[in-house]
Amino acid sequence: MSLQERIAGQFNRSIETKRVALTQMAPSIEAAIHAMVECLHGDGKIMACGNGGSAADSQHFAAELLNRFEREREPLAAIALTTDTSTLTSIANDYRYEEVFSKQIKALGRRGDILLAISTSGNSPNVMEAIAVAHAKGVRVVALTGKGGGKMTNLLNDHDIHLCVPADSTARIQEVHLLTLHCLCDGIDSLMLGDPK
Repeated sequence: MSLQERIAGQFNRSIETKRVALTQMAPSIEAAIHAMVECLHGDGKIMACGNGGSAADSQHFAAELLNRFEREREPLAAIALTTDTSTLTSIANDYRYEEVFSKQIKALGRRGDILLAISTSGNSPNVMEAIAVAHAKGVRVVALTGKGGGKMTNLLNDHDIHLCVPADSTARIQEVHLLTLHCLCDGIDSLMLGDPK
């Protein structure tokens, strides 16, 4: 197999995963958009967390809301819980790495906020602890997962929204996660600003 054939295979598998994801995830993505707009209109904020590539996605999403996506608008209240190295390392050093997000939610989370909890496997212990604390604080959860949702599925309640990519490949899940985040950003802007002329 040539290198170009390998590249084509990556593109084609990504395209097919996105086609399947569209049919299964669109209603849940729409529900998440409505929930996030309701949160933001109610002076709430969206907190995002995850590990590795999911940490990068958390930061990407928060930046798109706080700054801008594709249209000019006022900044929206969003924060990635993955960015403050002093906070992250002090919690991990003094307590446990599993608490690096949950302790931040204890301090910053308010009823009416949303936690965007990202885990490709659905099994990240620190994200699961974040969900537990979010529920205790009255913070609604939007979970972004893959691989069937993992252990996080059993932590979600009826008010939460689960966006689960129907795939097992981490690369394919991450690709759909990024597209999903862009759909969320676009949908939020559409509901808050109206459709562009």
